[in-house]
Amino acid sequence: MRALQNDIQRILATEGVISRRDHPELTGAIDRQVRNGTLRPVLPGVYAAPEMCDSVRTRILAAMRWDPDAILIGRAAAWASFWPEIRVASVTCSVRHQRYPQRGYEFTRRRISAELVVTRSGLRLTSPALTALDLCATVGGDAIDQALRTRATTLAHLQGAMELTAARVGNPTRRRLLLESRAEPWSKAERLFHRLLRDAGITGWQANRPVVLRGSTVYIDVVFRRLKLVIEIDGRLYHTGAEVFETDRRRQNLLVLDGWCVLRFTWAMIEEHPEEVIAMMREVPEILAAAQS
Repeated sequence: MRALQNDIQRILATEGVISRRDHPELTGAIDRQVRNGTLRPVLPGVYAAPEMCDSVRTRILAAMRWDPDAILIGRAAAWASFWPEIRVASVTCSVRHQRYPQRGYEFTRRRISAELVVTRSGLRLTSPALTALDLCATVGGDAIDQALRTRATTLAHLQGAMELTAARVGNPTRRRLLLESRAEPWSKAERLFHRLLRDAGITGWQANRPVVLRGSTVYIDVVFRRLKLVIEIDGRLYHTGAEVFETDRRRQNLLVLDGWCVLRFTWAMIEEHPEEVIAMMREVPEILAAAQS
């Protein structure tokens, strides 16, 4: 009896969940632990420790054990690949056969090209490119920005995923967001700032490109290399916290000491006062001269 209980605990420690189908020799011991509250069902025939049952990780692992052909999509796929901070209210899976509703899950029958399915740590999920495009309907361009920022995918892969899903409802919005991503913004604030620059006809800039400062490589939000001008975007999501604050100021000091001009714009400035932002940009003599030519 004790040996069987130890086997269950060992499986839980290594796999996170235990499936009745995968371990028929432990069926009796599993039933006893369910009755005494040591185990709790996550999905029919798949169990976990009670304190772990509601975690995103446990629910994802349970889905993979319950239906080995299931493919994680949407927020669950983003959580498992490039966006661990995203809120996952329910684990959404694409399945081959109709499934009864289960608490904490959504199941859909959807045809997904094999080229757009990846396996990560035993989990089957949509590729980061397709996942980011899927999420455009609910989070706009944030998913694309996050996938690019974390290097989970590339613009080429995003465009390839668009081509493989060309007939989907909502693709005009996805194409627009993908077009806005051509300079690879890493946040909503950067995406909006890029749009302001284009609308104002300001050219000659690159986004999130490396600059070497005293032997260290840093990535700059927007850089005009010919003008030796740097634009830093203090967005709401990614530029928070004391450590990031200190790093940003040290980087700005190094840029200035290396002869760069640095302008900083906040999310509020870009969203609420775009005309002031562009006016400040035009005060840079070379940009003003280009605009007047």
